Amino acid sequence: MEPRRRKVLSGALFALVVLLPLGTMLLWWLGTLPDHYHPEIGRTVFGNIPEPLVALFYVGAGVFLGLTAYLFAIRARNWERGAPERRSGQWGERFKALVKALSLKSVLEDRAAGLMHALIYWGFVLLLFGTIIVEIDHLLPGNLKFVEGAFYQGFSLVLDVAALMLIGGLIWAAVRRYLTPPLRIATKTRPEDAVILVVLGLVATSGLIVEAVRIAAAGRPAFEVWSFAGYGLSYLVPDSAVAGVHQVSWVFHAVTFCAFLIVLPVTKLRHALTSPVNMVLSARERPVGAMRPIPNLMEATDIESIGAAAMADFTWKQLLDTDACTICGRCTSVCPANQTGKPLDPREIVLKLGTVAALTGDPVVSPPVGVDREITVTADSVFERITAAELWACTTCRACDDICPVDIEILDKILDMRRYLALMEGDFPSELGATFISMENSSNPYGMSQKERAAWTDEVDFEVKVVGEPGVTAEYLYWVGCAGSFDDRNKKVTIATARLLDEAGVDFAILGSAELCTGDPARRAGNEYVFQQLALQNIETLNDLGITKVITQCPHCFNTLANEYPQFGGEYEVIHHSQMLMQLIDEERIVPRTGSGRITYHDPCYLGRHNDVFVAPRQVLQSITDEYVDMPRCGTDAFCCGAGGSRMWMEEQTGKKINIERTEEAVATGADQIATGCPFCYVMIDDGVKEIGREDIVVQDLSMLLAERSLDD
Repeated sequence: MEPRRRKVLSGALFALVVLLPLGTMLLWWLGTLPDHYHPEIGRTVFGNIPEPLVALFYVGAGVFLGLTAYLFAIRARNWERGAPERRSGQWGERFKALVKALSLKSVLEDRAAGLMHALIYWGFVLLLFGTIIVEIDHLLPGNLKFVEGAFYQGFSLVLDVAALMLIGGLIWAAVRRYLTPPLRIATKTRPEDAVILVVLGLVATSGLIVEAVRIAAAGRPAFEVWSFAGYGLSYLVPDSAVAGVHQVSWVFHAVTFCAFLIVLPVTKLRHALTSPVNMVLSARERPVGAMRPIPNLMEATDIESIGAAAMADFTWKQLLDTDACTICGRCTSVCPANQTGKPLDPREIVLKLGTVAALTGDPVVSPPVGVDREITVTADSVFERITAAELWACTTCRACDDICPVDIEILDKILDMRRYLALMEGDFPSELGATFISMENSSNPYGMSQKERAAWTDEVDFEVKVVGEPGVTAEYLYWVGCAGSFDDRNKKVTIATARLLDEAGVDFAILGSAELCTGDPARRAGNEYVFQQLALQNIETLNDLGITKVITQCPHCFNTLANEYPQFGGEYEVIHHSQMLMQLIDEERIVPRTGSGRITYHDPCYLGRHNDVFVAPRQVLQSITDEYVDMPRCGTDAFCCGAGGSRMWMEEQTGKKINIERTEEAVATGADQIATGCPFCYVMIDDGVKEIGREDIVVQDLSMLLAERSLDD
């Protein structure tokens, strides 16, 4: 059961609207208590600053801190418009995410941008903590003060280094954004970027100036040389005007800090807070490869809408995502649809959703990033900004989610919107209509007769057991899948896998005509109704037969059986054929012969990024060749074949074909053979080599290659 919708976060932030000013006033009062302690090596807080200015500082800081809390509170109220979603528990994972966020580990994966952000982030954090330490010391009685002596000198050194880190990072950021910007940065540069850089720059430089003038006013004592930046700058301050300059610069520094407090929640600088929060909340019980569950449509009677269109249809976490976005564009840079000229831009999906959420909020808040004045939103619908063409271009490869440095879940949003388009609007590519009909009427997307599912067994020289027939039992169910049953190329994969399993003495059986499509093509295309029809029938069959272990060669079947059937009561141990074959090789139940020829491997998205299976396929291939080579984009960085997300059943009419892009990369490795581990990838890459005129390169599933080099014909 989903938790009830609560407004805990906005409530806490609204409480801070009152508590922060009150707390600041308390600090002011505590600071006025009699204490005339003057350290020999150290400094007096608010030295040379008149009491009225000190009072104005505390009052102003309190007001602006309260205003900051208010501006974040109304943003939080906007996130809470979303549907409930449980993101509690898993505290160990959340702590790891917090460490990852605070260490900037994911940001530093892009070395240049990461180092720049690290200079800004850690420079500012050190200065902030320094300010807090100074205030704590200021409030302590004389016998407890600690910011003095050697500590003060080291403390001063660290803060000067931090100020220079911040200034250096800001200069680097300005150069990168305005002089040498990557395209993904240039296209999203807005006036607010300059405001952020200027305000942060003024905070840092005015702080150094205040320090320099203070040191000059104190007569440049020798111990202040540890404040090396301020000490050096102090020689630029004329002695005749030092007192007045100190007060003016101090007031200016306080004003820049108050400006920062306003810029923080109303510009994309807010991600300094929202991104770590988002990362901590990223851990979830639902597997990475599973779509967001919805109720059983065969039984539900009170569902008014399916999928997501209005803000209330998205979860609160999906709306928080939009304010956590750093606008870095890494998702765009790896999107196969975007990189081959399709209308999809994953970053735009996030930003457009955020824009609609912001402009339909009560009250209205600023969008995740500035938008043109001509852009208006007149209704609480994401389709005010997002088009169907963008959503249907997605291959659901998860590259965008995987590379996002702040753990934004982009794919979930796309798939939820597809559900709405398919079931509520009937707005889907015409080719999918035939696919849906075939799945509904024939229980497979090929429109083939179920009686033909086991026809491949006639081509093997041993008996293939069919579970469900009288007296038939087996340790493993071999889930062949639709492609492995009906597609001529993939039947060869099925035969090779079955022969290897039989040779190794694996006790397996198939379902034959009782096996229906898992429903993955329908679900990824938004047709939850057809998916559930098929899934519930399959689960009933598997549970009635007592199936517990399943082998499959299709990553899409693997993902659906392992990660999505549990949503409907189907709990099975599912293993991909590459994992089983590697296990059999390790146990020496299959003994490969090493052959010649260079082999490269294409990572299927639903096996790799969706389910973290990267090692087993490579180990299988490395057991049969000494010339294994990976493509430049491999593993978690692998480029999609273009068939996922039901794109297998849609025409690709815009831009360069995704499978051609991937095939060219594979061919460029100099490989003689391209191995796959997915029926869709097999078809797409095989079609690719033919289309580019490289039919001399052999494309095969890894089971076919292993069978050729381990079985006697």
